This record gives sequence, structure tokens and C-alpha cells, in this order.
Amino acid sequence: MRLVALDVGDKTIGLAASDELGLTAQGLPTIRRAREASDIDAVMATIREREAVRAIVGWPLNMDGSEGPRANKCRAFAKKLAARGVEVRLWDERLTSREAERAMIEGGLRREKRREIVDRLAAQLILQSYLESGCPEGELP
Repeated sequence: MRLVALDVGDKTIGLAASDELGLTAQGLPTIRRAREASDIDAVMATIREREAVRAIVGWPLNMDGSEGPRANKCRAFAKKLAARGVEVRLWDERLTSREAERAMIEGGLRREKRREIVDRLAAQLILQSYLESGCPEGELP
């Protein structure tokens, strides 16, 4: 069962996909955002290419668990994917971008290189967290 994870930002969408056994997450090329319709088309192309059965959309809740503006935007994007016939789950992604940034700094990556891959690494962390939790149902968009 292959899965695709998304870290939806204002400028980019980080992507990751699971292996065929659903054990590990690998980063995929990041999508540079243009118009929402073309962004959805690009994500759908990745889902089809990977033959994914479910999309896991990072859901950046506030630290108190409430939804803020960013979480609302991610929910809206997830709803649009679901309207295209994709099974979608929202997954709590609090602090994944910060965790990704810290890991890259510890790895000695230069700032320019970190900017290029932070969204992909965040999507990878979202998906790996989901896989390690046993792929629960999660919240629907």
C-alpha cells in the first residue's frame, strides 16, 4: 500500500512517498506553487505515478491543538484533493518543519541547500510519523 504525504506551504508543496511495503518514507521533488488548480493537478500526477492509495496532508495545528489560519488552508487543500477522488487524511505535523531544519543544520547543510529541501524533508517526517503510528484513520478533511 503506497502513500503520498504533503507539506503544503504558501510557496511550495513538499512531497514524500512510502515504499511498497509501507515501511519507509522517501522524499520526492518539491512542487513550486503557481495556481491552486495546477498545484492540485501536480499532486494528482504524483499520486497516480506512485499508484498511491491515500494522501496524508500535514496539518499544522497550534501548540494547544486548535486550528489556525495555516491549518485551515491545509484542510481546504485536502478537501480539494478529496473532491478529485483521493482518499485523504489530515495528520498533525506540529514542529516537523522545525525538526527538519534542525536536522539539516546538524548535518552541516548550507542555508541555500536547506531552503531547497526543507519542505521535502518535512513531508518525509510527516509520512514516517504516520507509518510508524500504524497508519490510523486520522482526521478527514
